[in-house]
Amino acid sequence: MPVPTRSRRPLVVSVLGAGLLLTGCGVWPSQATAPAGAVKGRITLGFVNGGTTEFHTCLQESVERTAHNNGVHLFTANSRQDGDTEVSNIEAMIARKVDALIVQTVDVDALKGDIAEAKAAGVPIFLTSVVPDDTSDLLGAVVVDLKEVGELDAEWIERDAAGRKVSVAVIAGAPGAASDLLTEAFTRRLPDNAEVVASRPGMYDPVKARTVAAAMIKESPGLDYAFVANEEMAFAARKAFDAAGAEDVRIVTVNGTDEALAALKAGSLAATVSNSAADTGELAVQNVVSLLRKDQRADRIDKTPVRLVTRDNADTAPLYCPLD
Repeated sequence: MPVPTRSRRPLVVSVLGAGLLLTGCGVWPSQATAPAGAVKGRITLGFVNGGTTEFHTCLQESVERTAHNNGVHLFTANSRQDGDTEVSNIEAMIARKVDALIVQTVDVDALKGDIAEAKAAGVPIFLTSVVPDDTSDLLGAVVVDLKEVGELDAEWIERDAAGRKVSVAVIAGAPGAASDLLTEAFTRRLPDNAEVVASRPGMYDPVKARTVAAAMIKESPGLDYAFVANEEMAFAARKAFDAAGAEDVRIVTVNGTDEALAALKAGSLAATVSNSAADTGELAVQNVVSLLRKDQRADRIDKTPVRLVTRDNADTAPLYCPLD
């Protein structure tokens, strides 16, 4: 089985960079011992990231590190939340004839054609975070149960409100499958005594999120809670609320970064749901390698563990980003 990693920072090959290849210490099966259909020799993977938020950065660090520790060649590219760029990046990886391609997609619903194209070229795709309804053409996936994430935050508000009539604002991410799944699950799970009075995208951009939050608190000065689709935007929303004298707005969010854990302890955030990018990246590489080797123990569709974190349990939250 592939080896886990929590240590050294590896070198990585950029999809736009020169042809420097990683020299790892992994061990691969010989021609004689490999199962039928298994990839033999050193594996070459591509990783197409979807953005540049802290989640995306930590995910890539974990993918790079785990690839290095398993002796895997790795090429990377970033789509920067642009669907057309994602298509170009996937086509570039196919042209490199990688053994498989890990994709943190910008929009899973628009990925069907790319999955089919890659499969036809003999380059199976493995997704992180989200999957389409039909996974039959995928090599596999490590998913974050975004429905559960949204529900956990909503359930915390239900307990905290304790039956009181409360108002809630939603600052979503960028329009697309991941943000939509998250925010829809959150709003559906809210109790009847909680009313959503505003919902707008923050585009995973702290500057945009602060502007959105400032407008929301101006329109709803008695706001009780805000659900924010990631912690970088949540910190920006906190600044906007505080600047408007709305220090009592309680913010629930998603990720579980070190900065958020400190904010929970300080009281500036009320709750977050941890979904470790370190775990997602590590599981992705390990499972891809196992699936390419035809290891029968490999989980084709795996899940990143999620957990509600508050001030009370912040000290035991899982590691979000790989340690330097």
